[in-house]
Amino acid sequence: MAAGENLLGRNAVREALIAGRRRFERVTLAQGVAPKGPIAEIQRLAKKQRIPLSTMPRREMDRLAQGIKHQGVSATVSPYPLSTLDDILALAQSRDEMPFILALDTLEDPQNVGSLMRSAEAVGVHGIILPERRAVGITPAVSRASAGAVEHLLVATVVNLARALEQLKASNVWIVGVEETPQSQRYTDVDLSMPLALVLGSEGRGMRPLIRKTCDLLVEIPMRGRIHSLNVAVAGSLLLYRAWEARS
Repeated sequence: MAAGENLLGRNAVREALIAGRRRFERVTLAQGVAPKGPIAEIQRLAKKQRIPLSTMPRREMDRLAQGIKHQGVSATVSPYPLSTLDDILALAQSRDEMPFILALDTLEDPQNVGSLMRSAEAVGVHGIILPERRAVGITPAVSRASAGAVEHLLVATVVNLARALEQLKASNVWIVGVEETPQSQRYTDVDLSMPLALVLGSEGRGMRPLIRKTCDLLVEIPMRGRIHSLNVAVAGSLLLYRAWEARS
C-alpha cells in the first residue's frame, strides 16, 4: 500500500470501515481495551473484511497519536480519497436534489473543520470544497473531530477557490457567504431553498476579499449579547441546519 496515515479514534476508524473508501493495512487496539460497544463492532468489521488486527501498549499508541485522542484504536489506512466538483454535482443529480455544498475559505483549526463536516454530513450536504493551500486538509485530526463523518462525504480540494465558486455559478448554484458586513442580510430573511453553496471564512479573518466579492449574497447571524461573533463551526452549523430546513 502507498504511504498512508494512522487514523485514530473509535468513530473515525469504525466509519472508515463502514464507508469502505480507504484501504486498510491493519487495525490496532490498545492493550487492555474492553471488547464491547464500538470496539466490538470494529473487531467484527475488520474480521469480516479480512483486515489484520493487532494490539500494542497504550503508552506506545499515545506516542504515535501525537496528541490526538485515540480512544484505544488506531488504523493504518490509505490517504483520504478526494473528489472533484463534478463528482459533487453528479451526486446531487443522482439523488434528484438541488446541490447543497459547503465551501471553507482557509480554515486552519482541525476541530472547527471536523465539527463542520459532522454537521454537513448530518444535513445531507453533497460535498465540501477546500482550498489546497493555507488551509487544513483531511488529516487524522479532522477525521477524529468529525466523529468519522468525513469518511462518508465527498471533499474536493481546489487550487483557486474563487474560480471554483464561479464554476458552481455556471451550474446555477447560488453562492451565499456567512459574514457580518454592512451589506449582509439576516439569515432568517433569506430563502435558502435553492441550489446552494455556503461559504465560511477563516477563524478570525473571515473570507478573503475576492471570495467575498464572488458571493451572490451575504448573510449574518444577529447577536443580542455582548459577544459579537460566534465560533465558525457554530455559525456554520446553524446555517447548514437553516438551509436543510428550508430545503425540506
